Amino acid sequence: MAAGIGSRYGGLKQIDPIGPTGEIIIDYSLHDAIQAGFGRVVFVIKKELEEVFRERIGRQVEGRIDTRYAFQELTDLPEGFEVPEGRTKPWGTGHAVLAAREHIDAPFAVINGDDFYGRGAFQAIADFLRGAADGAGLSPFAMVGYPVENTLTDHGHVARGVCSVDATGKLVDIVERTRIERRDGGIAFTEDGQTWQPIAEGTPVSMNMWGFTPALMQALEARFPAFLEGAAGNLKAEYFLPSVVDAMVKEGRATVDVLPVRERWFGVTYQEDKPIVKAAIGKLVEAGTYPSPLWTLA
Repeated sequence: MAAGIGSRYGGLKQIDPIGPTGEIIIDYSLHDAIQAGFGRVVFVIKKELEEVFRERIGRQVEGRIDTRYAFQELTDLPEGFEVPEGRTKPWGTGHAVLAAREHIDAPFAVINGDDFYGRGAFQAIADFLRGAADGAGLSPFAMVGYPVENTLTDHGHVARGVCSVDATGKLVDIVERTRIERRDGGIAFTEDGQTWQPIAEGTPVSMNMWGFTPALMQALEARFPAFLEGAAGNLKAEYFLPSVVDAMVKEGRATVDVLPVRERWFGVTYQEDKPIVKAAIGKLVEAGTYPSPLWTLA
């Protein structure tokens, strides 16, 4: 998913260089995905970004992996619905994944285009998906879970899907919290900007790295009209992917294995995060985890 411009960051962060020879975060994700055995990539972008994505990213990978483009557009709505007057905000992560529906015919992973997940995370998702198949009314999904303290920034707040996991490692509950930050030596979230609730360190959160079967697409499409009806009058309402997954779990229509990984997540939410991510990538290159240049030697 790479349709966002990155309003808090102040630019098109998806193509902002962070590697030693100009690599961007998506380059490392694609490299890791190819190494893990994925055979197709679908970039979910805005139509107006197609040319820059094809030039900067497509040319690097089109000879290495089946490369496709899907467009997240406000007007991509079910029959009978129209874009509300004044709506400019994208419909959210659920709608972004739904935009790729014509390209999905097998188990697939979902990631954010501006997050660095680590090679182990891609391998864990790939290994899971090789054995994933929809059963009689029950779909096996997976999610890479990161401890909340490893996903924060020192430069503002973040949005995360906060998870509860049972003793077998399966997801019990996931709630999207749109404002999480460090406060007074701890971690907390707020829904109203005034009342803060603590989040314990070690709590797993979703960074939108998921493994799904095609049944997820059917659920996203079926539930979208109800979301639109409930969001009437709210020009900022978002169709969150984790909310749909959570509903499927609670209805007994899906299970979600929460896959623990050792890699640390990195992201550029704000411009001030960029030096930290660049330094982390540099250390991985020095350690031999990635070649430099990335694609010349891949």
